[in-house]
Amino acid sequence: MDQFPEGAHVRLRSRVHGGYLHADEDGEGVSLRWGRRASMNSAWQVHRTMHDGTTCVLLHGAAYGRYLAASPRPAPPGHRGHRVVQADYDEVGAGEDALLWKGVGSGYAGFVLLRHVSYRLLRANGRYRLWNAAASLDDADNVSTMMHWAVEAIPPRPQPPALPPPTPATRGSFRSLFLPHPEPVALHRTIRYVRADDHGNFNPNGWDTFQFHGRSVWILRTEVARRLGNAFYFFRVLMCTRAGRYGRLTPLLVDLPRNEETLDVIVLITGTPAADELRFPNVEED
Repeated sequence: MDQFPEGAHVRLRSRVHGGYLHADEDGEGVSLRWGRRASMNSAWQVHRTMHDGTTCVLLHGAAYGRYLAASPRPAPPGHRGHRVVQADYDEVGAGEDALLWKGVGSGYAGFVLLRHVSYRLLRANGRYRLWNAAASLDDADNVSTMMHWAVEAIPPRPQPPALPPPTPATRGSFRSLFLPHPEPVALHRTIRYVRADDHGNFNPNGWDTFQFHGRSVWILRTEVARRLGNAFYFFRVLMCTRAGRYGRLTPLLVDLPRNEETLDVIVLITGTPAADELRFPNVEED
């Protein structure tokens, strides 16, 4: 478990084909991606917790804040075991079990097995068919090198990275011709937002809402700053999401997931103690 220090960001790389565990842009799926090492979607933050007297880890994605979780649903055709998904952290106790993992020895230096509390193991797929790229959870009786993971530490950076520039794209636009998954014409979601104080505290009954179109995190920050009533806030607004009631704050640093689910945004101001406690993975320069 030494590879998973509290609060650190890590990548998980498959021993067999070198793909990185990746939080998919739909906000739910988890897959293996090649050539995406510098992506925020391949960074996972460690949240250590005690369970039945032993230390377990929860891993929440640096892109959308959701937690790596076991699902009871079977894996897609061509994959083994059950699905692995991104999930909210809404319950402590039985509901928490889906999110709990342990890093255990694989018998090979430099690689670990990521064991769920159900004793099933996280596995890569696509040894021979690379298009079968989803991650899954398989029985320990089927242990293979597809379950071997290299844990790569990601160094922190002192300040949040620049947000991606606004890139609105809808089906039918010239740019959408070059997108593998063009956006729906009317992609929109409800944003629930609340302003936290300098120490990260906020009124649980103080949420406001508005309707937001598109995925651009830059445009979302502009709208949130406008609603705070002071244009000065624009470059100091640090938007965080919280995946579920017990989820930890995750800075919003990439465009929003490709879905229409309600998004909770907790607004911090850079330079405050609460903002200074956050960690930002330096995915591009390690």
